[in-house]
Amino acid sequence: MLSIKPEKRKHLLIFRFLCVGSLLAVLAGLSSCSSSFPSDVSRTIPVSKTATTLSKNLVIAGFLTVGSYAAYPPQENVDQANNTIVGFDIDLITAIASHMNLKLKIVNTDFKNIINSLLAKNFDVAISAIIITPDLQQRVSFVPYFIGGESLLVTKGNPLRITGLQHLCGLKVAVNASTLEQKDLGMVSSNCVQEKKPPIQITVLQDQTAVVQLLLNKRVVAAYQDSPVTDYFINQYPGRFEVGGPVINANLEGIAIRKDDTDMFKAVQAAFTALKTNGTYCSLIKKWGLTSGVLMQNNRRICS
Repeated sequence: MLSIKPEKRKHLLIFRFLCVGSLLAVLAGLSSCSSSFPSDVSRTIPVSKTATTLSKNLVIAGFLTVGSYAAYPPQENVDQANNTIVGFDIDLITAIASHMNLKLKIVNTDFKNIINSLLAKNFDVAISAIIITPDLQQRVSFVPYFIGGESLLVTKGNPLRITGLQHLCGLKVAVNASTLEQKDLGMVSSNCVQEKKPPIQITVLQDQTAVVQLLLNKRVVAAYQDSPVTDYFINQYPGRFEVGGPVINANLEGIAIRKDDTDMFKAVQAAFTALKTNGTYCSLIKKWGLTSGVLMQNNRRICS
């Protein structure tokens, strides 16, 4: 989801950009993915008492202008009812802007060009589930804020004790079409056969909600998708689901900032540190149910 993580993003471009409509049944009022973008969304936020020294090179004076591809719930998506971009990433950057004594302006942009647009100074920072890679670190600076990856969704209690893809041989598993997760399941299924075990019985659907519905109806024993999506459905269906094992292919996601804008980097970093300290970060994690993506510190998640 741009060559942000070459293998991961190659497939997620298909998934996140073309298949986001799959969550519509659950995320009522949120938009489906399309090739066009809604107009920029501006939000005025209360000014906090904390004063921060900021770069004078803001795109718009008095605003933190933020680039985001708002079609990846639950981290960012457009609520068509009021044309407001919502999600965990949006709540977080809103709190950061408030701490910096700035109003917030979100520019909904094509993810493929989000880094180039940032470098072209179309916005001050970018937040959009951007995976931090060595290649991108050569181009921009990052303030890490989340851990993204893939994970298994299983029924509450995990009766089959599924803790990883290696436990899926011979089992019925659902997955969204044209995703990295589908490719991974196919590879693991081939390994099952090589080890003289039955292959995974993979059901591939175009709609993520339909994938989860199969699990609800007990027609499959697990669903495999991006870890924030797994967490979101656990939050949406209390007592029905849990995560089957740890996050797979975990990667840090970060707020991207131009390397030459050191004042902005320091201000965003200081604001994010303050939000971790005062509990805002953990509150937002809890609000959106994204517990598996919490940052680690001293080998422990910073939110309980």
